[in-house]
Order: sequence, then structure tokens, then C-alpha cells
Amino acid sequence: MRVLGIETSCDETGVAIYDTKQGLLGDVLYSQVAMHAEYGGIVPELASRDHIKRLIPLIKEVLILAKTEQRQIDAIAFTAGPGLIGALMVGAATARAIAFAWDIPAMAVHHMEGHLLAPMLEDNPPAFPFVALLVSGGHTQLMEVKAIGEYQLLGESLDDAAGEAFDKAAKMLGLDYPGGPLIAKLALSGDRTRFRFPRPMVDRPGMDMSFSGLKTFTLNTVNKFKQEGTLDQQTKADIAAAFEEAVVDTLAIKCRRALQHTHFKQLVIAGGVSANKRLREKLQVMVEKERVTLFYARHEFCTDNGAMIAYAGAQRLAAGQSSDLTILAKPRWPMSELPPLS
Repeated sequence: MRVLGIETSCDETGVAIYDTKQGLLGDVLYSQVAMHAEYGGIVPELASRDHIKRLIPLIKEVLILAKTEQRQIDAIAFTAGPGLIGALMVGAATARAIAFAWDIPAMAVHHMEGHLLAPMLEDNPPAFPFVALLVSGGHTQLMEVKAIGEYQLLGESLDDAAGEAFDKAAKMLGLDYPGGPLIAKLALSGDRTRFRFPRPMVDRPGMDMSFSGLKTFTLNTVNKFKQEGTLDQQTKADIAAAFEEAVVDTLAIKCRRALQHTHFKQLVIAGGVSANKRLREKLQVMVEKERVTLFYARHEFCTDNGAMIAYAGAQRLAAGQSSDLTILAKPRWPMSELPPLS
């Protein structure tokens, strides 16, 4: 089965073609980061308009890249949620129209399920069951994954997602949008021992997380040095390093608890923040102590992309699932609502 995947949940337009026998045949992506950076964050209406502008040309491009003709596409998969409603509607409406015109089935895909399954595109994919850390700008969740569609939420952020906290901390330090990669870059020249930031909720049992208090602590630290007139570049780097260390320590501690709770021997990290080098380093040290294997996707598949949607859709389509003609877009969509493949 050859599936065309469309991703338009936020600020990236991704299109890919995945074949269940041959693997990923083509993948193209257009990022709106430069456009939104001018405003210091995502402007939903601009995101929707840009998806309209880019989507059809990208579909044509990926067909050429994958050396695939229209008649060879067996189905189409699209991100139906969660995400920005306008952006989702662009992808959903386009996918449904193409499916109707080409007389092929379509599959509405959960954006976070796409992220969760992205490591399956690698040469050495994880096997079920495993613990998954889904960590992005909008979500921070720990999931028990027994199979596709068999998910149990173990813990989540009770307020800001980790990626959102990164972006807000970056803004405090005068960095551009998106802030996560810039904080990580600045932290490389920082002294990680100068400041000790709190590790939220690690002194409590359970796997839930919170990053709002850490964000406030960071703001108070920045303001202190601003008032003293001593917020130089080195201090900014030291604060960035302390903040990053606190976030990744917290995530590593919660992941260890999830592994000990489930007794699973595999940990998958997915989502934009899973590309963070320090997070991968911390988790690698932790899994080696726990005698567990760590899996993650290549860098380009950590952020939003069409390949993960094509893959996730292909698995459900191959199991006989599909969506009706309704143009489905869900800005909020719990993964617990997803049916198992069987």
C-alpha cells in the first residue's frame, strides 16, 4: 500500500509518500519559522494562509521525488488534530478533496500518534511494548504503549509543556522564536554549576510534571541580574544552561519512574524537544543504569513532518480502518479516544 501523508497542524507544511513494502519514498517540508519569528510566535491566521499556498505545490513535488504517479497512490493520510483549527482544516479539506477525486480511502491521523511512531521509520525501530515520552511545544506526556492504539497515560505536564517552557525562557533572555533550539545553543557556552534551578515535582510520587514554577524561577533570576545591571552574555548562557539542565533532569527522573512502573525495557522519545542533545545525553545515561534501550527519530523527523503521518496512516489503513467523507479537524483530541488496530 502506498500512502500520501499530509501534515498541517501548526507552522510546518509536510508531505510524504510511504510504501508499506518499500518504506519511505519521498518527504518534503516547508517551515514557516522565519515568517512567525517576526511576530515572536505563531500567528494562526498566517499559518493557515501559508498552508493553502504551499500544500498543492509540495504534493506535486513529493510525487516527482518519489517517482510516483497519481494512479499509484492507494490512500491518503492527514493530520486531523490536535493543532490549530485553521491549519488543520487546510490539510483535512485538501486530503478529503483529493481522496474523493482520486477515489481512494483517507485516514484521519492523530498528530501525537504520528510523533510516537516516528522512530519506526528508522533502520533499528523499537518493538512493542515500550514507554514513550512525547515532548513538544504543546504536549509533554508519558505513555505506556503496548501496541498501536493501545495507549495508557502515565503522566503529563499539569501546565506548560516542556517545549513551551523553553520558548518562554528564551524570550526572557531576549532570544528569538523558536526559543528551544536557541536556548540549547546558548547553554553550550554556559556554566551548568553556577545556578541550581528547581526540578519541579520530583519530590512527589507519580509521573506528572509541571514547568510553570521553573519558568517563574527563571524570570526572577533574570530580573535580579537586570536590576543589578549585570545580565551579561555569560550570565545569560549560565541561566540557559541551568534552565535546560532542570528540564532534562526532570524528564529523565519521570522517565525512570515510568520504566520502573511498567518494567518495560525500551524507552522512546518523540516530538520537537526530543531533538535536544542534552536530553538525549541525560536519558542515555539513565537507560544504561536501568539496562533499557533508548530510541528516537532522526532530527528531521522529531519536528512536525509528513513522513510520520504517512506511516501512522498506513498502519491503520492496512488494518482496514479509514475515515468517512467528513472533513475532520480536532484542535483537542485525547489519544485515549484512538481505537486499537484490531
